[in-house]
Amino acid sequence: MVRFMVERYGDFVLYRPPFRASTLALWLGPLAIAIGSIVFLVRRIRALARGETAAPDAEAARRADHLLDLGRAP
Repeated sequence: MVRFMVERYGDFVLYRPPFRASTLALWLGPLAIAIGSIVFLVRRIRALARGETAAPDAEAARRADHLLDLGRAP
């Protein structure tokens, strides 16, 4: 049964696929996602520590106030 599934769908159906060029993304994808997430978090934390938060402009603040006023009961 396993042989049939591998012949039909490839090594991607295995829990531990062999390390080949065709399965490289299966093996390195989670590592790349983890490293990318760590880099993003470190950069975000450093930006917040430096105070580089995006302040809304006056127009965005006015629109937000308007939307908040619409949600209030009369």
